[in-house]
Amino acid sequence: MTEQKIPKATAKRLPIYYRYLNILKDADKTRVSSTELSDAVKVDSATIRRDFSYFGALGKRGYGYDVESLLKFFKKILNQDKLTNAALIGVGNLGNALLNFNFHQNSNVRISAAFDVRPDLANTVQSGVPIYPMAELRKQLEDQQIKIVILTVPSSVAQDVTDEAIAGGVRGILNFTSLRLSVPKDVRVQNVDLTNELQTLIYFLDHYNDED
Repeated sequence: MTEQKIPKATAKRLPIYYRYLNILKDADKTRVSSTELSDAVKVDSATIRRDFSYFGALGKRGYGYDVESLLKFFKKILNQDKLTNAALIGVGNLGNALLNFNFHQNSNVRISAAFDVRPDLANTVQSGVPIYPMAELRKQLEDQQIKIVILTVPSSVAQDVTDEAIAGGVRGILNFTSLRLSVPKDVRVQNVDLTNELQTLIYFLDHYNDED
């Protein structure tokens, strides 16, 4: 497998390709063209071919791509062949929804621990996931060797919680708070701003829906 760095935009599209390839496999489809893939995932075929080109010759001209081979390749690229444990920090309304979901469509990822400041939640099990008091955050992350956390705490405490999580060995943060976190260079933050995404959607509906 190549060790070259790929553009962030390409990296974000890889799970989309992988998900659709699984659908094709379930439908007993053995091969797919970049045009077919483009129609399904709404990414133009030239972009798909360019994305795939970063990883060498994955397809054949006139034949397309072998579904089984692509699946095996992307499974390795995306680490789908190993289980990744994540911790949820903040079991409020959004946190509860994420616990209930717990990536059931994606069996290689699971929330294996959660943390909250409320005493009535500490040392309980919600949706099959143990809830720990926030005071145990660093210790549990270290003991369970969890490297990824999902952050759904109030913005006012987000940086302090982030600092404690990083001290516990965390290297990846899915940030649902509105705060832009300050982290070391070796820690990756993926921001999910639901309000911003909704406002962007409304803007495009208001300004582009009536165009040709």
